[in-house]
Amino acid sequence: MDYATLLQVLDSTLRLATPLLLACLAGLFSERAGIFDIGLEGKMLIAGMASGAAAALSGSVWIGLMAGIGASMMLAAIHGVASITFRGNQLISGVALNFVASGATVLIAQSLFSQGGRTPPLSGAARFNPIELPFTEAIKSVPFIGPFYADVLSGHSALVYAALLAVPVTWWVLYRTRFGLRLRAVGENPESVDTAGVSVIRLRYTAVAITGLLCGLAGAYMATGLQAGFGREMTAGRGYIALAALIFAKWRPWYALWATLLFGFLQALALRPDVIERSFGVAIPVPALDALPYILTVIVLAGFVGRAIPPRAGGQPYVKER
Repeated sequence: MDYATLLQVLDSTLRLATPLLLACLAGLFSERAGIFDIGLEGKMLIAGMASGAAAALSGSVWIGLMAGIGASMMLAAIHGVASITFRGNQLISGVALNFVASGATVLIAQSLFSQGGRTPPLSGAARFNPIELPFTEAIKSVPFIGPFYADVLSGHSALVYAALLAVPVTWWVLYRTRFGLRLRAVGENPESVDTAGVSVIRLRYTAVAITGLLCGLAGAYMATGLQAGFGREMTAGRGYIALAALIFAKWRPWYALWATLLFGFLQALALRPDVIERSFGVAIPVPALDALPYILTVIVLAGFVGRAIPPRAGGQPYVKER
């Protein structure tokens, strides 16, 4: 594989890893607070549909983004009520929301546009356009570093850079703020947090709201940045892959970045089967390459990558002692 081809694959890796990274960070906030959220997939899907539809109807990608975040936070609120207020089974609630989103997105898109559950193709101001980073032209001629900066780091949409920025912000919030300390404590020992006079319910609802926000960004990026509109089941299991990446990363923000980049790299390779054939002299069928991220997901969930210990109070509804 020559350097130019490697840069193309890395560029695709960054694009494909962005929705995984946002969803992984969303799950990180939720599970750190003790709320397991299998419904990342559903929130991304309904956000993609809402953002694609709103952008197509309004012609503004920013209105589409707000619609996607709103739709995702609506499902997050339902999950919060079911899991926190009514103390229902968190896994069942998440799976139910995935089924609801799978059917509702196609139904709504079909009723609005009559295009088989898709939105019209987006263009112009209805999509996130690439942003050229400063000094791209000046640095481009520098060997190795210049092409990497120009072809891999530069030329992405705003949500790609927002996702990368979200990693250090998440680390700072969780490990350098009072809110983060309390949030992590709620996922480990909610009784001690309650004893200190801090509302466990409010903290968990806040975490669920952040999860909805990040999943909204992920779904909106898929419909208005990665692709030009919403398509049926366009998330294609990315919510579950993000959960696997979260376990792989052992619920840590910086590890989540590298885990999602790994999954994104495997997805990028699936788009370039010629690279595998030229590099190793072996022609691998495209369906086999498409299956690589899902195979890695199974390996991670089966525990072959080492022991991952979730927050101790994860999945357990909190009942306030009287």
